[in-house]
Amino acid sequence: MTSKPHDSSLRVITEQVEKGPQRLFCGHCGQAPDREAKTKKADPESRVCSSCGMGLLLEAPADVAPTPNDPFLVVDGSLTICALSRAAEELLGTTETEAVNRHIGEFLVPGDSETPKGTNLGALLGWAARGDTPGKSVVVRPTNTFGVRYWARVGPCGPPRAALLVLADAR
Repeated sequence: MTSKPHDSSLRVITEQVEKGPQRLFCGHCGQAPDREAKTKKADPESRVCSSCGMGLLLEAPADVAPTPNDPFLVVDGSLTICALSRAAEELLGTTETEAVNRHIGEFLVPGDSETPKGTNLGALLGWAARGDTPGKSVVVRPTNTFGVRYWARVGPCGPPRAALLVLADAR
């Protein structure tokens, strides 16, 4: 029996996301690192926030990255919460230790019953966690709460690779 030669003309095509300006921020307080304070410390390569001492420094596209006042969540590719900002703790009525390692659906769900194509919350978070999509906006609401809606920015962040969900109008 002879086998056919492998057709090498078939290739997986992935959308290349252009990496624009990036911004560092703390995964707990949202502050950008103080470069001057960081260089004065004994360990200038530390990823722990010099402002609050609680969060790890993450990087995200500048147009998605949160400000210190923005509530935000960091979600991995399995849609599990990895980090929750101080402002998100207050907004969602939970603590980071209670939220980490729980599914995003326990806290936030899509806010529109008729979501436009390409704005499925789970899919956007999964793509962002893989770094496969630029930042997008979506409407979300707290689980089991009706009449409350937030515009959220979703984009990639890391390291490690994850999705960032910033509740942009929830201040």
